Amino acid sequence: MAKNLVIVESPAKAKTIKKYLGKDYEVLASYGHVRDLLPKEGAVDPANDFAMKYRVIDKNARHVDAIAKALKKADALYLATDPDREGEAISWHLYELLKKRKLLKDKQVGRVVFHEITKRAINEAIQHPRELSTDLINAQQARRALDYLVGFNLSPLLWKKIRRGLSAGRVQSPALRLIVERELEIEKFQSREYWTIEADVAAGKQNFPAKLTFYKGEKLSQFSITGDEQAKEVEQTLNQAAAGQLIVTKVEKKQRKRNPAAPFTTSTLQQEASRKLGFTAQRTMRTAQQLYEGVDIGGETVGLITYMRTDSVTLAQDALDDIRALIGERYGTDNLPDKPRVYKTKAKNAQEAHEAIRPTSAHHLPDTIKSHLTAEQHKLYDLIWKRTISCQMIHATINTVAVDMKAGDPGNLFRATGSTIVNPGFMAVYQEGKDDSKGGEDKERLLPPLKEGDEVKLLAIRPEQHFTEPPPRYSEASLVKALEEYGIGRPSTYASIISTLQNREYVEMDRKRFIPTDVGRVVNKFLTEHFTRYVDYNFTANLEDELDEVSRGEREWIPLMREFWTPFIELVKDKESSVSRKDVTQEQLDEACPQCGKPLAIRLGRRGRFIGCTAYPDCDYTRNLNGDSEPDEPEVVEGRNCPECDSPLIIRQGRYGKFI
Repeated sequence: MAKNLVIVESPAKAKTIKKYLGKDYEVLASYGHVRDLLPKEGAVDPANDFAMKYRVIDKNARHVDAIAKALKKADALYLATDPDREGEAISWHLYELLKKRKLLKDKQVGRVVFHEITKRAINEAIQHPRELSTDLINAQQARRALDYLVGFNLSPLLWKKIRRGLSAGRVQSPALRLIVERELEIEKFQSREYWTIEADVAAGKQNFPAKLTFYKGEKLSQFSITGDEQAKEVEQTLNQAAAGQLIVTKVEKKQRKRNPAAPFTTSTLQQEASRKLGFTAQRTMRTAQQLYEGVDIGGETVGLITYMRTDSVTLAQDALDDIRALIGERYGTDNLPDKPRVYKTKAKNAQEAHEAIRPTSAHHLPDTIKSHLTAEQHKLYDLIWKRTISCQMIHATINTVAVDMKAGDPGNLFRATGSTIVNPGFMAVYQEGKDDSKGGEDKERLLPPLKEGDEVKLLAIRPEQHFTEPPPRYSEASLVKALEEYGIGRPSTYASIISTLQNREYVEMDRKRFIPTDVGRVVNKFLTEHFTRYVDYNFTANLEDELDEVSRGEREWIPLMREFWTPFIELVKDKESSVSRKDVTQEQLDEACPQCGKPLAIRLGRRGRFIGCTAYPDCDYTRNLNGDSEPDEPEVVEGRNCPECDSPLIIRQGRYGKFI
């Protein structure tokens, strides 16, 4: 029997690590968390220093039994779960369960941490075990307790004031607020008309476009030309002044450098995989987990990337050496900067303990290992590999040229711009995607060689009509970016935040963009009006900061919990009695009911929002928000639930009148 027992989260990870450690080691999986809070009220006790009541997760009880059985025959236990707060908590919960069974006596117990699953990294970790980190465990417990207390107290309030089955969360609710506020911004947006004047120009055999920048000596702004008549007048004036040709008045040449993007963090990987591959955040994390835990390549199981939950952009020295060697071999030493590039994270609340997401070996080329990967795995690995290699290459050098041409009068100027990539540098390997971009920014546009005084042929002047556009709705990529910039949540939680909002039907996807549902709007309105502080972006980010301080041993977790809990529960109790369901689900309009003259209101029914009379049930006038046919929306009876199923009672219209 093996003398050493190693515990990891997943069977795939266990299989890979077992091959590296050999016959003296038994490697078993916990299959994720082994304990969680009791799923009922009272699992966290604020009156008793936030004592937490745990139970073994049913589906993982047999895995705990298997670990306990194996430990009886082992001399040493190595807790090798993930290198973050959640991983530390899994190890601690397992340790507590085994201690309770009195299985740790005379056993050597160590916590081992690694950021990549390679033979070198695993052996190094086993040789340097440490004790469990109380600070990381406390931070995870505080996070779990906060989420539990918010959910178990706010969610029932939403059931009473809006409808059953709803939930609120410390992190999900500020994320919902982002989406709703963007939608309100779009709805309030008033589009403005504006015109640009374009020209088609030819020099020799080459045609190129130009744009009017000065007219009658005045520099044009976005709204200098705002109508069809004005645009036609400008077109006519310019055609007469130019008489079929433009004269070059200035040629301005510049050279600019473009630097590569930093290696991937969890957030930037999710954003880029969304933009370039169309992956959801969940799909990205699932595939990255597979690449991290190990893939069979030619009879050997290899962890292909480093740990995928990180907000660090740091690369280890041996990784830098490996990457630079690969660049020299594959792309030539002229594509290597004199020294390695060093990146600093821009994210709020970043923790630099981990490395960036990178290949475990730069020499595992995407095309070489393609046959061993699924299509999903190859696409994501290719993205990670290219981003990592490019981040250590030289900058791209781009020549830009701007040519000013007058139409008769020197006060009428058209400008043509072009660019050529002199040396692609890192762009030969990788270019970063962009949110809401029409593209073309780094594409070459060649202009013919021109000098001051040259005459070019004016082929046509084209007035172009435009309208200002509202800000775009959030995509997965831009929402993850916003969450990171505001400091809402942690990199490991972004995917679950998004799926929770969708599962609760607070948001819908339309052409890969988030739109809040009517229920999402009402929930957000209730929380922003009555729990303003707790959906405030800065409050949420500051709380994340404080949890990070706990994980670093700079703050005690119980006083932090008290600071949060005391004002929070007082507010919950106040809103239970002071806010009625009608206050939340109705929004009074400045419009009288055509049937009875009482005010109309926007109300929330089972099929969404509609307009109804505030005198209901005495007056049953209703119509859809768009003014179409009347919906049949029942009224919920305030404060009364069904004795059979506990759902809210509603007033229905029967053949003999209204009934409950």
